[in-house]
Amino acid sequence: MANGMYEIISKKRDGQELEREEIAFVIAGYVKGEIPDYQVAAWLMAVYIRGLSERELADLTEIMLDSGDRIPLDAVDGKKIDKHSTGGVGDKISFVVAPLVAACGVHVPMLSGRGLGHTGGTLDKLEAIPGLNVFLEAARFREVLASTGMVICGQTENIVPADKKLYALRDATATVSCLPLIASSIMSKKLALGSDGIVLDVKTGSGAFMKDEKDSLRLCQTMVAIGEKTGRPTLGIISSMDQPLGRAVGNSLEIIESIEALKGKGPEDVMEVTYALGYCMLLAAGQKIDYPQALDKFREAIASGLALDVFRRFIAAQGGDPGVCDDYSLLPAAREKIEFTAPVSGYIARIDSFAIGMAAIDTGAGRRKKEDAIAYGSGFVFHANLGDRIEKGQPLVTIHSDRPEKTPAVLERLGEAIRIEAQPVARPKMVLHLVDKEGVRPWPY
Repeated sequence: MANGMYEIISKKRDGQELEREEIAFVIAGYVKGEIPDYQVAAWLMAVYIRGLSERELADLTEIMLDSGDRIPLDAVDGKKIDKHSTGGVGDKISFVVAPLVAACGVHVPMLSGRGLGHTGGTLDKLEAIPGLNVFLEAARFREVLASTGMVICGQTENIVPADKKLYALRDATATVSCLPLIASSIMSKKLALGSDGIVLDVKTGSGAFMKDEKDSLRLCQTMVAIGEKTGRPTLGIISSMDQPLGRAVGNSLEIIESIEALKGKGPEDVMEVTYALGYCMLLAAGQKIDYPQALDKFREAIASGLALDVFRRFIAAQGGDPGVCDDYSLLPAAREKIEFTAPVSGYIARIDSFAIGMAAIDTGAGRRKKEDAIAYGSGFVFHANLGDRIEKGQPLVTIHSDRPEKTPAVLERLGEAIRIEAQPVARPKMVLHLVDKEGVRPWPY
């Protein structure tokens, strides 16, 4: 082992592989305050430039995981499969796929986060439901999972504290975009939850964290490798975020759309991604099933009302009002609605998801800073998607806003984000690739 932090930095700077004990020395020393920021910053930059081997990455992830608490789930009977999305605009898939998969006999535990920037947060969306508690003690987490088949809540301060401290330093040292560090950060938190497997939804496109498809694939492959190396079966999909997912963007609005999906009225793109992830989750749980068989199970769970019943019971178990499933007026609503109409006739050729996400913040639906308040009823409802034919003057987006003073800016942003062309445009494929321990292949269904 290298003799101290100086030698560890030098070793990684020169492209050498670090021993597990050396990585543990860095993380433990930084968490305890024994190693100064400037040395860890130098080490982060060396990692950024030189990268990490598969073994180093698995070691780093496990060491960060060991810095805090875990939530064991052995006491909950049956298979438990966690699902993680890298986030996007209008991404409400968790609220559809979790009850759907639970209705098919697989428990779904999830630790989720808040929104910041152009992407919405799962916890913020859930908090639109009156009374719903998104922070649970470990014992209650297990109780909700066992009794309803699903649970979604926020992670506590004691889960992977090393990641929180390291992320703050990465943010200040231009190393946030380091792919191995991103993968380790995500997977350390996923592994803290005692699931039997992990399914990843890595977004790509204008509204994604990773906008380039090759980068998205590399990230997904890296996370799958970490999961497999640490003994947790992991697989993932690459899905498109080149337009908002579904028709609704915003907290209450996305909860409504999710409930409608569980009633059999979900938008085509939402259901395409939901079914793909759901199928992967059944595979991760060890079910010997092909895609058409999985679709039959999912459609039956929706048609019978079983999936919606799981969601109702989940809401009630976490202190929320399950009446929202039948009466949407119980959810927060914005003060005003404004229609954005098509300036010309033609086909929708582009919807810039990033710009839509930023415009949603102007309505009050999101936050630019952690301390910003959210207007839960604000956001957008789209009336057309990529490839749709529209006529001049036709409503394209209904703006739900609590900030009327921002309406001119929102209308301007929407005008810039949506491009209409005279020639027909192909509808995009939502699910692009499947990634597992065998490698990458195009999504075949």
